[in-house]
Amino acid sequence: MNLVAKYFGRGWLGLGYVFLYLPILALVIYSFNDSPIPSKWGGMTLKWYAALAEDREMLAGLWLSLKIAFYTACGSVVLGTLAAFSLVKYRRFKGRTLFAGMVSAPLVMPEVIVGLSLLLMLVSMQRWLGFPERGTLTIWLGHLLLGMAYATVVVQARLQDLNPQLEEAAMDLGARPLQVFALVTLPMIAQSLLSAWLLTFTLSLDDVVLSAFLSGPGATTMPLVIFSRARLGLSPSINAVATVIIVLVSIGVIAASYLVAHKERQRSRDLAAAQRGPT
Repeated sequence: MNLVAKYFGRGWLGLGYVFLYLPILALVIYSFNDSPIPSKWGGMTLKWYAALAEDREMLAGLWLSLKIAFYTACGSVVLGTLAAFSLVKYRRFKGRTLFAGMVSAPLVMPEVIVGLSLLLMLVSMQRWLGFPERGTLTIWLGHLLLGMAYATVVVQARLQDLNPQLEEAAMDLGARPLQVFALVTLPMIAQSLLSAWLLTFTLSLDDVVLSAFLSGPGATTMPLVIFSRARLGLSPSINAVATVIIVLVSIGVIAASYLVAHKERQRSRDLAAAQRGPT
């Protein structure tokens, strides 16, 4: 029975991986399809990648998406860390429940509602103040709102697992609160910060709903370009740009995983050396 359960679990796990990754593999393969009809195989070719290199609209959208995603990830990590630190380290302060609810609200609300609310607010601000114009800035603000909520959850989970005695020991040795955060807390949550950065970067890079509400003339992200072209019929050039994004994200994830594993091994070696004591 144990053997049957073992292979049954592995079978279901294998089916889950096939369900998740087979469409991605098919997309990558068909990006080399020589036929202009996506469902018909016509041999291997690189012409769609060559066409992508000359597609100014797609390249402009890709560059804009990467730029917005980078700034979104950086801003989300900073704001999310501050929010998580406030919720974990300060258990009681006036308005804490409201603050926690507002931080978590974008996680449970449909993106359509969030995008429409932001659009109405920005239109009202533009009418009364003349600022901001819908474009790159407004897209970044929308992505930042969503990314901060995800970053807060990731960093908060790590902060709750930290041993407070380490920070207390640093303060007993004369370190100021800012020094404790920079020298003790920040290195211990560095892995969660990296995870939050990658998560928010990916969320911003492939966001369609918020970008559709908040974009303006001259500010069209790559997902919006792909979505507008897909409505007119699929093209192998879309498979090519998707493959490029998959490769870039895969490289980032592999590099981050290697870095996290290296830091964890280094931390284990330092801990073992500290337990052995001086030789």
